[in-house]
Amino acid sequence: MAEARVNEYKLHFLVLILVALTEFIGTKKISIGIGVIALFPMLYALVLGGAISWPKFKFLSEKEMNVAANILGVSFLIFIAKLGANIGPELPKLLGSGVSLIVQEMGHIVGTIALGLPVALWLGLKREAIGATYSLDREPNLAIIVDKFGANSAEARGALGVYICGTLFGAIYMSILASILGSSGLFHPISLAMGAAVGSGSMMAAATGSLAVVFPEAQKDIAFYSGAANLMMSIVGTYVCIFFSLPVTQKLYAWLEPIIGRKSASSAAEGGRKSA
Repeated sequence: MAEARVNEYKLHFLVLILVALTEFIGTKKISIGIGVIALFPMLYALVLGGAISWPKFKFLSEKEMNVAANILGVSFLIFIAKLGANIGPELPKLLGSGVSLIVQEMGHIVGTIALGLPVALWLGLKREAIGATYSLDREPNLAIIVDKFGANSAEARGALGVYICGTLFGAIYMSILASILGSSGLFHPISLAMGAAVGSGSMMAAATGSLAVVFPEAQKDIAFYSGAANLMMSIVGTYVCIFFSLPVTQKLYAWLEPIIGRKSASSAAEGGRKSA
């Protein structure tokens, strides 16, 4: 029991140090000519956390990592409560918002489920594909998966993997994409600002930063509409994921996995019966 307590204290101390250090560094912006790449404290924390937990360094034991995984599950439950408290006061704004902000969520569903799930199965993912493709896997979506399947589940591993990739590469991708689309002249800056709202603060900030460079005369409108759209995505997206996206992804997984999944579950079961 004493050893477990020491491990927990060590983990809490490391988290405190990482948070203090990354917040001290703050947000940094790098100009790449066609846009701006924004680097956020969450990115630094992920990189540093991955480095200190690399097994080769033996700085953290496997037991301590398991304890950290359990703490993560509790943290997500607290986050869900905070999210619900933030959503409630904003419901009147949601009811008074334009239809376009609500319909925008359909694009996320089509992109992640209809396109992402078949690709994930083709690459060989199993139930990780459910967590990885049912949403964009930002903080609220991670909390939903952890609450339903548990922090150590395959679904949670898939969701966390996409979350990390989104944090590491999402801001860079959104920044470059926003610069290219903005420079093309095919879209209105307000529509691009709304499109930058994908439910992620870091990705939205990176995209709107690039749009502000391309459309300096519309900086205030870009910030306003992207912020409003991102708020709607956080509110609408949470309920859409709970009541629609996740159940649909589970159904599609059960249907598609035996057909296009690499080393499908049905084949594995048959192989097990033959060996028996």
